[in-house]
Amino acid sequence: MIPYGKQDINQADIDAIVEVLHSDFLTQGAQVPLFEKTVSNYCNSNYSVAVNSATSALHNACLAIGLGKDDWLWTSPNSFVASANCGLYCGARIDFVDINPQTYNLSVSELEKKLVKAQRENKLPKVLIPVHFAGQSCDMKRIHSLSKEYGFKIIEDASHAIGGQYLDRPIGCCQYSDITIFSFHPVKIITTAEGGLATTNSEELAERMRLLRSHGVTRNQKLMTKDIEGAWYYQQIDLGFNYRMTELQAALGVSQMKRLDEFVAKRHSLQERYDLLLKNLPIIKPFQAENTYSALHLYPIQIVLNKVQKSRKQIFNELRDKGIGVNVHYMPIHMQPYYRQFGFNEGDFPNSEDYYSQAISIPLFHSMSLVQQDEVIAKLKMIIK
Repeated sequence: MIPYGKQDINQADIDAIVEVLHSDFLTQGAQVPLFEKTVSNYCNSNYSVAVNSATSALHNACLAIGLGKDDWLWTSPNSFVASANCGLYCGARIDFVDINPQTYNLSVSELEKKLVKAQRENKLPKVLIPVHFAGQSCDMKRIHSLSKEYGFKIIEDASHAIGGQYLDRPIGCCQYSDITIFSFHPVKIITTAEGGLATTNSEELAERMRLLRSHGVTRNQKLMTKDIEGAWYYQQIDLGFNYRMTELQAALGVSQMKRLDEFVAKRHSLQERYDLLLKNLPIIKPFQAENTYSALHLYPIQIVLNKVQKSRKQIFNELRDKGIGVNVHYMPIHMQPYYRQFGFNEGDFPNSEDYYSQAISIPLFHSMSLVQQDEVIAKLKMIIK
């Protein structure tokens, strides 16, 4: 089976992990701060806070910003459920902004219309989470401008997008946001096995996220309510979580970061070849917007169903049966059974639903050979014809 995505682990990665195994610290050592510094240097952000998953990072970011009971969080329906669940964890209410049918990212025009209506109804969001779907940045400059006009905070969900750029600056620099979130799940651009990270330019937000990732416990005397009682002393000053990243994960991340640009460049090479060799099929290929350089986590195609004799499900199953590990990204969050209890229904966000009904993600990963890519193309042509 050729997977839709997979990690690329080399001997240097393995050696980095083994070195940590032989060290004195498997957790709370020097590797996590080094990984944080490495990502911040790459992204041109002032601070990074590493955690055990992007889901934890999203939750942590929402808490740091002060999202709470009955606040509104808006995000894209075209994402994994974590992009919305993080708001529910905080007691917030969730709503969605439909996507641009060309980029599959949150539509700025739809956002603007929704903000106008929400202002009239006194239901403006406290937090907006634009999702950089498949590795391509949303139109952050326009979104940021609206945030200043309507007073909401921005957390970029860049789980797909480390190594990408927007307006010639690295995604994660937080020029147009308060916090950016990355994921290091094995199918992402780089991996720490499991893991996530938040970048920010705010010392206050970084300090708060560090506190909350480790139980709300601190040894920082400046944050304590009284003088320390001895070198052993710590205080819990908030209710936090155990969201820490291990030294093993961080060491793998530091090693993987050395190849990040190589990983993204190879994905672009494969994407260009797909674009060329799939051009005569009844499919819609992923659009690359101006002023962006996608990290290309995914290569999602849409089947033009009125030009083929099979359903999306038939095409998907036949590809799987022939050893092509396709997937679908994503069932719109508002259509998930859990979210129906909040009053969402089919038809609420038609662009996201239309995209979902035709979408298939075909394999794209750094170690993919041209022979493997040719096999994907040949079987796709055979099945769709």
